[in-house]
Amino acid sequence: MGEYGENLDDLTAKCVHCGFCLPACPTYALTGDENDSPRGRIHLMRQVLEGQAELDDAVAEHIDSCLGCLSCVSACPSGVQYDRIIEEFRPEVEEAYAEHRGDRAFRELVFGLFPHPARLRVAAVGAVAYRRTGGAALVRSSGLLRRFPKLAAMEALMPATTLRKAWSSLPVSTLPDGEPRRTVGLVAGCVQRVFFGDVNAATARVLRAEGCRVVVPDQGCCGALSLHAGRDEEARRYARKLIDSFRQPAQPTAVPLSDLDAVVVNVAGCGSTLKQYGELLADDPEYAEPAAEFAAKVRDVSEVLADLDPIAERHPVRARVAYHDACHLAHGQGVRAQPRKLLGDVPGLEVAEPAEAAFCCGSAGVHNLVRPEAAEELGRRKAERIRATNPDLVATGNPGCLLQIQRYLGDATPVVHPIEIIDASIRGLTLNPRRRRAGS
Repeated sequence: MGEYGENLDDLTAKCVHCGFCLPACPTYALTGDENDSPRGRIHLMRQVLEGQAELDDAVAEHIDSCLGCLSCVSACPSGVQYDRIIEEFRPEVEEAYAEHRGDRAFRELVFGLFPHPARLRVAAVGAVAYRRTGGAALVRSSGLLRRFPKLAAMEALMPATTLRKAWSSLPVSTLPDGEPRRTVGLVAGCVQRVFFGDVNAATARVLRAEGCRVVVPDQGCCGALSLHAGRDEEARRYARKLIDSFRQPAQPTAVPLSDLDAVVVNVAGCGSTLKQYGELLADDPEYAEPAAEFAAKVRDVSEVLADLDPIAERHPVRARVAYHDACHLAHGQGVRAQPRKLLGDVPGLEVAEPAEAAFCCGSAGVHNLVRPEAAEELGRRKAERIRATNPDLVATGNPGCLLQIQRYLGDATPVVHPIEIIDASIRGLTLNPRRRRAGS
C-alpha cells in the first residue's frame, strides 16, 4: 500500500517468524498472545500493507501496546529492524486509533507538558505545593486516584524536586579542570534539566574532570517522546530546532557543532533518537545533511568517558550496585559494556547483574502513564529481580527507568544515574539515599 511506502513493506518482509523474539518481548510475557509479540505485530502490519486486513481497533490495539523497548532487535538473528518498522507504522496507528482509544485529552496533556521545560518548571511549583500543603495526602485519601488510573500513575511517578533545583541551569561554557582534551556539547533534556538537574551537573563535572570543555547551548526538546509515540511530524519539528541550536548557538560563549568533538547525552531514550536524526530527516532537503552530521557526533556520556583514559582520581565507593540496562541504551544504541566498565573501575564498588537486566522495566517513554496496569506488572517484575541481588543502590541511564524502578523498589534503596556514582567517586563523596519521587 502506497500510503505506508515500499520501504516499510521491505522491512517487514525480512521477518522469518522464527520466534527468537518471543522470550525477549515484555508484552508477550504479560499476555501470551502472539499478536502482542514482535513477529505477531509484524504479521498484522503485513496484512494491513497487503490489503488483507483493515487497520481496525483490534489491530491498532496490538500495535499501540508495544513498548518500543527494542529488546527484540537484540534478540533477532535475522537482523530485522523492528525499531524502524514500529516507528514508521506507529503514526498510522496514532491517526486511525487516537479517537477510539479514549485518552486523547490525557495524551495531549502529556505531550503538552513533558517536552517543554518552561511548562515543567511551572508544574514543579505545583508539585512542591502539592506535597508541602497536604494536597497529596488529601487526594490520596479521597479515592480520586483509584477512579483515574492514568492520573494515579502520573502522581505516583512525580519526581521530587525543589524550586531551586527546578530553576537551576548549567553555564553555557565551562573549561576543563586541567589540560583540554575534548570539546563537547551537552544535551540538557527536558525532564532531565528540570527534575534531574543534579544528573546534568554531575555529567558536566565528570567531563570537566576528564579534560573536556563542556558547552550547553540554549536548546529545546529533542523529540524522542514524540517519535516513540508515533507523533513523527512533531518529532521532526523538535529535531530541526535542536540541530539549529547546536549548529548556530545564540550565545557568544557557545561553540558551533562543527567545532565539537561530540554531542553528549545522558538520557538513553533521547540518545537513541538523536542518533537517528539522519534517518528521521533524510527526506528534508534543508536538514538532511546537518541532521546526519549531528547524529554522527552523538555519544552517550558513558561512551565518551570509556574512550578517554581516565586522569581524574577515583576514590572508593563501598557499595553494591545493581545495574539495569535502559532499553534505548542497550538495545537502541548497543551501549552495554561502557557503563559497566566505568562502574567497575570505581574502587570498592561491586557491580551486581540482576536477572533479566536488559528486560524492560515498564517505563518505555510514556507507556507507564498511558498503560499503567501493564507497566505496573513489569515494574514489579523488575523490582523483584533487582531485590534478589541485595543491592545498596541501583544504577540506570534513563530518568524514566529511574522513576519506574524507584516506585516499585521502594525508597529504601536509592536509584541513581551511573554518572552520579562516578562523580561521587571523583569528588570523594558518600552516596546518600534520597527520594526521587514525590513519594509515599
